[in-house]
Amino acid sequence: MTEIIDAPPTDGGKPARWGRASRGTAGAVAQIDAGSSRRRGRQQIVIGAAPRADLLPSEVHVHRRQRATVRRAWAGVVVVALAVGLGAAGAGMTKSAADTQLAAAQNETVSLLQQQRQFSDVRSTESATGLLEAAQQVGGSTEIDWSPVLGSVQSKLPAGVRISGVTVDSASATTAYAQSVDPLQGQRVATLTIDAKTTALPSVPTWLDAVATVTGFVDATANSVTRDDASGEYTVNLTIHLDEKAFDGRFAADSEKKD
Repeated sequence: MTEIIDAPPTDGGKPARWGRASRGTAGAVAQIDAGSSRRRGRQQIVIGAAPRADLLPSEVHVHRRQRATVRRAWAGVVVVALAVGLGAAGAGMTKSAADTQLAAAQNETVSLLQQQRQFSDVRSTESATGLLEAAQQVGGSTEIDWSPVLGSVQSKLPAGVRISGVTVDSASATTAYAQSVDPLQGQRVATLTIDAKTTALPSVPTWLDAVATVTGFVDATANSVTRDDASGEYTVNLTIHLDEKAFDGRFAADSEKKD
């Protein structure tokens, strides 16, 4: 039979009371009602249970607790080390993949350079051709196709008038065209001087108005009018100034077609 004795409270309260447990429950420990106000503040002594004694010194328990703490700390260290190892492995794999891609790109670059060397002569020829075309454009930028210009002047003159002499002067790609000091004369890039013959007495103002529709026309001046008594023909000397509209731009047009 097991009995439970309510020990007196530690604070000097009422004396302890004896109680009897149910029969047939030898060796069992009576349950304590934590919520009971009667048991609050009292210690229970179990009588009749198996005797137990802890003969280990307190240093052993302290050592055990310390060992448990150390084991938990080392477990944390192992977890951190595993995480670091996994991160380092991932970084190594990423670096390896990047190195592989870099090597492939470098090999491709070397291959392209080797292929370019095979066509070095072609590239040199293309470069020289481009330089020549650029020089041609610059050199031909001041070129005037005089044949259509003279045809246009001839078509503007009255019927029966023929051009017997022509003198042309135009700008070059390296030298600016000399301008007149006369403020009444416009800027020009070329000068066309012609001798026109006619059997009828010429109307010079009408001629000057007629040639004003020539492409690039700036101004025109009648320098002289002479008559040949032997043939009875009149010779009119005309000077016509032209601006940059008279340039044919042939080489620039060819370049645009290629582009």
